Amino acid sequence: MEARTALVGGDPAECARVLGVDGVAVSLAPGEQLGELVWATPGVSTRLEDLQFTIGHGPGPDVVASGAAVLEPDLSRLSADRWPALLPEAMALGVRAVFCLPLSIGGACLGTMTLQRSVPGPLPVTFMSDALILAGALTSVIIDRGDHREAFAAASPSSDLYRAVVHQASGMISVQAGIPLAEALLLLRAHAFGKGRPVVEVAEDVVARRVHFGADRDGPDVSGGRGR
Repeated sequence: MEARTALVGGDPAECARVLGVDGVAVSLAPGEQLGELVWATPGVSTRLEDLQFTIGHGPGPDVVASGAAVLEPDLSRLSADRWPALLPEAMALGVRAVFCLPLSIGGACLGTMTLQRSVPGPLPVTFMSDALILAGALTSVIIDRGDHREAFAAASPSSDLYRAVVHQASGMISVQAGIPLAEALLLLRAHAFGKGRPVVEVAEDVVARRVHFGADRDGPDVSGGRGR
C-alpha cells in the first residue's frame, strides 16, 4: 500500500498525495487530552491542527471524545453552530472537506489522523479504504513502540513535538499568574486566539519572556520581540 510506504519513508506530503487529499496530520491524544501534533504536512494541515488545539473544538476533539470518525465532505454545508469558532477559520484557510479518523484500540482513542482537502466532496471509496488501513498501521506504530513521540519525530523531524513549548509556557504562566496549570493553558489559548496567532508562537514568546502574564490577569505584558 502506497500510503503505508509513505509513512515508513517519513513523508506526510507523499502520503497525502496517494490518499487524494491536500494534507494529512496525526495527533496523539493521551488520556483524552487535546491532541499533540506529531506528524503532518506543513502549511494548512498544521495550521488546522493548531487551531483545534487553540480553540478546543473541531473534528479532532470530536473524534477523541466519541471514538468515531468525523467525515465532513463539504464544510460550507455545515450548520454554523457545529464548530462556531473553527469553521470560519478553516474556510479562510481554504479547507473545504475534512475526514478525521480515530487511532484506536478497543474503546481507547490514542489519537487522530485528519485528512483535509481544498475542494468539497466525499473521499472516494478506494482512498477511504487506504486511509482506514493507514490509520490501523499508525495505531500499530503507537502501540508497538514505547516512545511513540520519538518514533514519529524520527519519521518527520519537522513535526518534532512542537507543542512541547506550550507545556513549558503553561507552567510559566501558572507561576506568573498564580493559577493552576489547566487554567494557564486556557489563558494561553484564549490569548493566542484573540490575537489571531498560533498558540505555539505565543508560547515561544512566553518562554522567551517577550510576553508575561501578570497576577492581575487583565492581559499579558508585552516587551519587544514578536509579542503584540
